[in-house]
Amino acid sequence: MTEKALRLGTRRSKLAMAQSGQVADAVSQVTGRPVELVEITTYGDVSREHLAQIGGTGVFVAALREALARGEVDFAVHSLKDLPTTQPDELVVAAIPVREDPRDVIIARDALKLTDLPRGARIGTGSPRRMAQLNAYARTHGMDIETVPIRGNVDTRIGYVTKGDLDAVVLAAAGLNRVGRSDEVTDFLSVDTVLPAPGQGALAVETTADNADLIAALAQLDDPPTRAAVTAERSLLAALEAGCSAPVGALADLLTDGQSVKEMRLRGVVGTTDGSTLVQLSTTGPVPETHKAATALGRELATEMLAQGAAGLMGERAL
Repeated sequence: MTEKALRLGTRRSKLAMAQSGQVADAVSQVTGRPVELVEITTYGDVSREHLAQIGGTGVFVAALREALARGEVDFAVHSLKDLPTTQPDELVVAAIPVREDPRDVIIARDALKLTDLPRGARIGTGSPRRMAQLNAYARTHGMDIETVPIRGNVDTRIGYVTKGDLDAVVLAAAGLNRVGRSDEVTDFLSVDTVLPAPGQGALAVETTADNADLIAALAQLDDPPTRAAVTAERSLLAALEAGCSAPVGALADLLTDGQSVKEMRLRGVVGTTDGSTLVQLSTTGPVPETHKAATALGRELATEMLAQGAAGLMGERAL
């Protein structure tokens, strides 16, 4: 008799289905059990408002978590950058698999790169973080661009360029890789130009805290270096008291001497969306061996950023 299928809760978008399908295959391999995808519509999927208006944090996550709590699914897959930084006690992120490319990319008309865009070029993005950094880059490099707020799935966003409504759109490399459309990228944005969202490119595999057997099975998909990096990034975000729609970028990467990993560098940025003011700092330390150490790294950098005036740049009241 074959074992009962595990039910994986996922958003319905093409990207969510693609990344959940990849996790489902991996879970099947480690458990020997079939995995079926259970499609769940979230508030973030049906609302047409901009993310900053609907609160950003958790709008793609709440419905999946409710399905977990009700026992309608056994586990769920989230884009880690969509997860609120506070973790409910009854749920556990059992696995953070190896991270995809964390960079942002541009898809522009006529295969243009960012530096080739004409004066007055209109660049679409729904992210205040991307707007802040692109506008800051343009200011310091004598470029004249206009960032235009957009929403929608990958097809919709790329369509703005192909239809001629916009000169370019900014998307995450990870998402395009997962849906097999990375060949449409016209420019990869260096993390020195645009720092990604905290956790960008990583997935979170979440289940209920009382499901010990499933937690143990899912843990086989966990990648400790990815977990350490995204924990530091999300700790920075939490310490800045900013949601996932705030203009905060963060990236932790491992520094090697060619042979072995020596240190972890964490970079953070927060800025006004017009790019007129950015607070951008970094810190380097030993590779965190524990959740506590990774959290401390993020908190430490956030403290320095707040001392440089970061709180006043997020459109939130500084306490």
